[in-house]
Order: sequence, then C-alpha cells, then structure tokens
Amino acid sequence: MPEKLSDDKIIALYNARDEQAIRATADKYGNFCMSLSYDILGSRPDAEECVNDTYLRAWNSIPPAKPKKLQAFLAAITRRLSLDRYREQRAAKRNRDLEISFEELSDMIQAPDDRADELPELLDGFLRTLDYPERRLFLRRYWFSVPLEALAFEAGTTKNAITVRLYKTRSKLKAYLQERGYTV
Repeated sequence: MPEKLSDDKIIALYNARDEQAIRATADKYGNFCMSLSYDILGSRPDAEECVNDTYLRAWNSIPPAKPKKLQAFLAAITRRLSLDRYREQRAAKRNRDLEISFEELSDMIQAPDDRADELPELLDGFLRTLDYPERRLFLRRYWFSVPLEALAFEAGTTKNAITVRLYKTRSKLKAYLQERGYTV
C-alpha cells in the first residue's frame, strides 16, 4: 500500500496545479469526507457526488486559499455542500434527525448582527471548556449531524442517556453565552 502524502505535499500539488492533488486528497481524506457527507444526507450516491464536488471546490480554491489544516478545510467544504444538497432535497425527503439537531441549538447560536463575528470564537472557547468525551459528543451531534441512535450505539448506552448528556452540554453553552452578554 503506497504511503499517503503529507498535507503540505498535497497543498504543494494544488499550488502547482498538478492533478495528482485530487488523487492524493481522495486517498487520504476520501473516507472521512464520505462519512461526513453520508451522516448529513443519508444517501451514498448523494454523498459521493458531494465528495466529488468537494475535490472540485478544493481545486478551484487552492490557490489562493492556503489552508493550515487540510482536513478541516475539506470538512468545511464537504459539510457546506452536503447541507446545501440536504436543503434542496428537504421538501421531497426529510431527514428529521438533522432538523432536530439544528433546532436543539438554534435558539442559542443566533447572534445579533453586530456580534455575529464573535460567535465562532465564543463557540471555540466553549468547546475548550469541555472534556474530550463531552466535546466529541457535542461535535458529532451538532457539527457532523450524527443521529442519536448512532451516538448511543458508539457510546454503548441508550438514546435517552445521550439526550440527557446533550441537554446538559447545551445548558452549559447557554450559561457560557449568557456570561458573555448574549441573550439566549
């Protein structure tokens, strides 16, 4: 099995406009992007299309973009494309779990227009206050949109136990935001 290229080498290939960049990206991050997209869309063909679109978007973005963390850069693209596809298909095919995960957080993460730029830093600061298992659970549910049943299975517990843990974390987020002047 050939060794995977480092992120720096992959980015150098993009900068050189070498098509090997896409193959190297797919080899290293294809499964990761596919999993992320599939968790949102619940459809393998749709997820495959979004992942292919991710590679095209990366090709068109680098340069001028200079991602510091290629995996995070690709995750943001994949997630955005998958959410866009989900919204397009929502009228015909509902993914209730994804809608519920957004609803669970929507009241807390609505920033007033004059403070919207602060919100990513505040959320990042909040995540740093959580221990690893709590932060992982929060991100898997609200960033990666993993269904509650899957989270329960992964943790070896019940859906109800996961729901309670997420409720407690959302309560912490609410208090954290209120301490920093947000009306929640």
